Amino acid sequence: MRIVSLLPAATEICFALGLGDDVVGVSPECDFPRAVRGKPVVSRALLEYEGKTSGDTSRMVGERLVSGGALYQVDESALRSSGADLILTQGLCDVCAPTLGDVEDVARRLPRTPAIESFDPHRMEDVLENVLRVGRACGIEDRASEVVAVLQERIDRVAERASTAVARPKTVCLEWLDPLFLGGHWVPEMVGVAGGVDVLGRTGEKSRRLQPDEVVRASPDVAVLMPCGFDLDRTRDEAPVVTGMPWWAKIPASHAGRVWIVDGSSYFNRPGPRLVDGLEILAHILQPDLFPKAPPPGAAARVS
Repeated sequence: MRIVSLLPAATEICFALGLGDDVVGVSPECDFPRAVRGKPVVSRALLEYEGKTSGDTSRMVGERLVSGGALYQVDESALRSSGADLILTQGLCDVCAPTLGDVEDVARRLPRTPAIESFDPHRMEDVLENVLRVGRACGIEDRASEVVAVLQERIDRVAERASTAVARPKTVCLEWLDPLFLGGHWVPEMVGVAGGVDVLGRTGEKSRRLQPDEVVRASPDVAVLMPCGFDLDRTRDEAPVVTGMPWWAKIPASHAGRVWIVDGSSYFNRPGPRLVDGLEILAHILQPDLFPKAPPPGAAARVS
């Protein structure tokens, strides 16, 4: 099986299933695990995001979308050379990767049309189902079931312990900082499982733009900054865009020292196996007495 993955989460699923050697093409954002580096890149971003602030990135993306331009492009020549039997893509976000329609257009022009699996997860159970889908597509259903069972066991372990919490802190998760976007899809569910209450988000709903006064009125006990595509260092650099604003000092999380930054790219934004790591990190943030184990280095930090 020759697999091309145009989605970082799908690439992580492949490696979790032991299919790393079968992956013959990836996107430029596919950076985990380390073994993926050096794989042929078969798509490219049409905008340069590296080093840009969240505000600059938002303006660039907005202008491109208004003009009707694409944000990603599949390299037809590279895809042809890959000899792919299976392409993994997505329909969830126009900003994150090539969409299903773009991929299908290119695939139809290949000498032999590969199978295409497109993912559109909105909840944690959808992410687990995607692991099973890759397993079925590659003929390793039993292995996929084993991987999902381990992930589900970890989720259940967090949920069971968090259910004993005396208090569940009101929580706000910010997926973008300029402008403000609320974490959506699976993020509110993760908050609930980890022992908190997402006071603005709803499980399964899309991320949405919000105004500072909504955050102030929500009066969160905990705030988690998880900008999409940012690692911990980049989030730390960008955090003052919100934490330095006068309105931010009005929220209880700021007074209580319960503002956290996290590596959103690795543990919260990508709907892959590491969402479960993100859940365990979030459990420590929300219920440190029940989950005293500190997150791994580079995963999360409290804002001083």
